[in-house]
Parts: sequence; structure tokens; C-alpha cells
Amino acid sequence: MPRRAPIVIAGTVAGLAAVLSFKPHESGVSKAVASASTPATSDGHDTFTGSAIATRYGTAQVEVTVVNGKITNIVAVALPDDEPKSVAISTQAEPTLKQEALTKQTAAIDAVTGATITSAGYEASLQSALDRAGFTAADGARGSSTIPNVEKHGDHGGFDGDDGAPPGFAPPRG
Repeated sequence: MPRRAPIVIAGTVAGLAAVLSFKPHESGVSKAVASASTPATSDGHDTFTGSAIATRYGTAQVEVTVVNGKITNIVAVALPDDEPKSVAISTQAEPTLKQEALTKQTAAIDAVTGATITSAGYEASLQSALDRAGFTAADGARGSSTIPNVEKHGDHGGFDGDDGAPPGFAPPRG
């Protein structure tokens, strides 16, 4: 048993060093610059790129395809990706945001829990693209998100406590 300790410690140190030296690759998606609108065909099928919306964690920008007055596809051209956690949050939120917009046929969508800033940027860019397309939702709903003005925290949290818990929260005592 004592012979294993140096091997385990060496492996732990090597693994920790590898994790700490990890540098995520640059995402080409967030660097993309798209035109205001790009008609795809002349049969009522057009693709429009929304404004690039700056957020605390990176840029959000979408491209929407409208066919015969219906939103048929949304592609995230850029999503917040300033930090690895931003990438994880955006990647997890994007399918939900896309599906809700396609289902509701509007940019007036609900924010994804834990991805408020990504959701707001997505919604604002989508509304911009729909405006460029001259698209109006059947019920007249419009995306109206404003980007939250929050301090940037390394943990993406917003609580004042240094333990990451909401003010007034006390964990149960066991």
C-alpha cells in the first residue's frame, strides 16, 4: 500500500497541472461577421442575420430563415464564449432557445434558467433579424429583452456572499 502513494500523488499532480494549463481553442463561430441579410432564393425563402449583441460574456448573434411567412430555422452565428463556463452555458441554452422561437414563431421567448444573459442576447439578435425580414408574429409579440447590467463574476454568479449562496440563505444543519 505505501508504494502506491507516490504514484497516486504524482498522477494527481500531473492531472492537476494538465487541467490548469488547459487553454480552450478559439471558436470561429463567435468571430464570424455576417451581412445584414442574404436572400437564399427568390421563392419566399430568405435568410436574415440579426445584430451582433454585446454581452458581458461575449457576443450573441443569430441568423433566421423565413419561408413563406414562417420561421423555419435559426442558426446561432455567435454565442457568448469569453470563458469556458460561458461556452458551456451557451451550448446548453441554445437548443432550448431555438426550439421555443420556432414553436412560438416569435422572438418573444422565455429566458433559459442559468443562461439569462445568453437568452437576452439571443432574443435581441433574433428580433433584429426578424425586423430585417419584415416578419411580424401572428399575435404581434416582439422580443423585448434588454441585456442585464450585471457585474462579471468568474463563476457567472450574481450573489453578494462570498460562498456563492443567495443573501439570507442558510444551509440545513445536520
